[in-house]
Amino acid sequence: MYTHTHLALLRGINVGKHKKVPMADLRKTFSKMGFGNVRTVLATGNVIFEAEAEKPDVYSDQIAGTLEDAFGFPIPVLLRPFSSIGKIIARNPFREIEAGPRIKLNATFLPGPPSTSHEFPYNAPDGSFQIISLIDHTVFSVLDLDKSGTTDMMKELEKLFGKNITTRTWKTVLRIGEKGRG
Repeated sequence: MYTHTHLALLRGINVGKHKKVPMADLRKTFSKMGFGNVRTVLATGNVIFEAEAEKPDVYSDQIAGTLEDAFGFPIPVLLRPFSSIGKIIARNPFREIEAGPRIKLNATFLPGPPSTSHEFPYNAPDGSFQIISLIDHTVFSVLDLDKSGTTDMMKELEKLFGKNITTRTWKTVLRIGEKGRG
């Protein structure tokens, strides 16, 4: 009996023509691992699944190993209890900020608490993005595409928080929240 819903955030798949992972195959792979009610959101590696354990980290090695075997390359995975997504959506750190074609709102998921402390808001040295808050091991930032690109933002975030992070747009986070309730 599955009593807990979790979220797996996969890093670096389906970017350009590299590391292709069809979502149907991903869902089948999670189901074969014994997880229930497996759903994916978009093709960026967002998997909602049900499992017995309350804390999803107990599945970390199993998921990483099985994905590498199934798809032929390592796929970094960050796991979260699905309830954490509901909490960050409810707190909505972007409430006062308007997104637009050139202003992007992002959530960067960390594997745990940051190893160093940072004061927020934090402004990137080039002024291209600002980190506005940190909630539940998730960094919330605003990117101005007129000043820089997503790749530059990711490099700066990796300098601050390490390479084992993954970023989703706020719009994607909201879609994950909707799909998890359905």
